[in-house]
Amino acid sequence: MIPTTKLVNLRNALPFWLSLALVPVVLYAAKEGGWTLILPALASWGVFSVVDLVAGLDNANANPDASDDQLFWYRLITLLWFPVQFAVTFGLIWYVDASDHLNTFEKIVLFFGVGILSGTIGINYSHELMHQKNRLERWLGDMLLAMVMYSHFRSEHLLVHHRYVGTPRDPVTARYNEGFHRFFLRVLVQCFRSAWRAEKAMLARRGLPVMDASNPFWRYWAMQGGFLFLAMLLGGWAGVGLFLFQAYIAVWQLELVNYIEHYGLTRKHLGDGKYEYVQPRHSWNSAHRVSNWLLINLQRHSDHHYKPDRRFPLLQNYSHADAPQLPYGYPTMTMAAMVPPLWRRMMNPKVRQWRAMYYPEITDWTPYKTASNPMPR
Repeated sequence: MIPTTKLVNLRNALPFWLSLALVPVVLYAAKEGGWTLILPALASWGVFSVVDLVAGLDNANANPDASDDQLFWYRLITLLWFPVQFAVTFGLIWYVDASDHLNTFEKIVLFFGVGILSGTIGINYSHELMHQKNRLERWLGDMLLAMVMYSHFRSEHLLVHHRYVGTPRDPVTARYNEGFHRFFLRVLVQCFRSAWRAEKAMLARRGLPVMDASNPFWRYWAMQGGFLFLAMLLGGWAGVGLFLFQAYIAVWQLELVNYIEHYGLTRKHLGDGKYEYVQPRHSWNSAHRVSNWLLINLQRHSDHHYKPDRRFPLLQNYSHADAPQLPYGYPTMTMAAMVPPLWRRMMNPKVRQWRAMYYPEITDWTPYKTASNPMPR
């Protein structure tokens, strides 16, 4: 018999298992084809946006000192996701190659849905796993990133983003007035470069060359190559193409989230290239209940930057007095970000309010300019 305390923990953790509900939606679409192929996108963006409005906000905070034993049911979903995503992705590559009821266009739309799984859920879970000390969890995080051909995100996120967030040295801090599409093209190049430079610098501090076997990029490329080879075995060149397409969709979703998390928020420049310490005010937050279930509290982003290895059920909520708040949850905000004029209309006034609230003494934001992304006057 399961102890009562574990049953209580299971009941509390179950809402965060919502991500598994997207799996049968994708499989049903693969079986039926036709209009059902839009169901994964409709479920992840449309349904969650609507339900968010109905369910409201969740401002409650768990005890941040809870032990890993108490978090078993929360951790389990992140540990199980890799085999689930692996089975769905490569199972469907084999399935569409072996069946003839889907035409080429339908296969592409189906793997758009697979990319929603590997981006909305898979990369998000890899983000949780890469921050933990447990070796198995870190390896699972690496494999999830390799399945979307974005392994360098681990190096960039841990070595660059957390250190330089809110400064021009962080590629994924979206500048004020920078539209998402320009941002996306920029970070695809800059994130890889900054990750490589960060690993190169770490090796140099140990007196090692960049091509040393301990450079994690060798591991990244080996895992990515292994997954590409498996896609070839199961589906030929078409399988490789579908695998790469779902990876692109996943990365696009990751960078949509990166875009909205810190848009226009800048740490105070102290002179000589130095900036203030990271504060809760340097991340956009959302307390919308249901999208936080889907995204395992990713929207409590300020606390994540305060305690990067704090497990997701323990992340604390911040009020408007301590951190800026998004008007809606991530599903709605990412859709808005795809339309830059709408995004600027929604968010630019909030950035200006944020500056007036936290930095009323700053009247000249010139030191925060970058050559390609000027800050507001």
